[in-house]
Order: sequence, then structure tokens, then C-alpha cells
Amino acid sequence: MTHGEIWGGICNLASELNLSRSGLARAAGLDPTALNQSKTFNKYGQHHWPTMQTLAKILDAAGISLSEFATLLPSDTHENPKCSWLPEYHASR
Repeated sequence: MTHGEIWGGICNLASELNLSRSGLARAAGLDPTALNQSKTFNKYGQHHWPTMQTLAKILDAAGISLSEFATLLPSDTHENPKCSWLPEYHASR
């Protein structure tokens, strides 16, 4: 699992729920900016991975399991043009 796949999966999950990433963050009880595009890299350009606590809150708010989330990771059959902003979104292909 890559950095891009995790963030792409979060983007896909928000889309599946007809929410923006900030809407998904609010639904999970997080700061509305917690899932913003700017949060995927730190100020030094290094990958910023979401914490397990963040993922757990998102999955709980969506009512899905980790294995169900895995089905939303970017792939040949599940791509979302709204998520293509992440440079390595397609890295696993």
C-alpha cells in the first residue's frame, strides 16, 4: 500500500459518500482541514501519512471496515478523477 493509494482511498471514500474530503473529516469528528490536499505532504515535501486514529475515525463515520476501505483504493477498476491531484495516485499501475 502506498501513500498515494491511502490518500486516494480517502478521496474515493468521500466521493462514495457524496462528501468532500472536508465533509468526511467533519463527519468523522476531525478538523475540516484534516483531509485537505495540502495535508498529504509536510512543509518539507515529505509524505504525510494519515494516522491510524484518523483512519479509524473516518471508517467509523462511514460505517465500513478496513477491508471494505481497501476496495476503495485506486485501481484499474476504481479510479476517481477527483483524486488525480495526488502525484502517485496511479503509481501502483
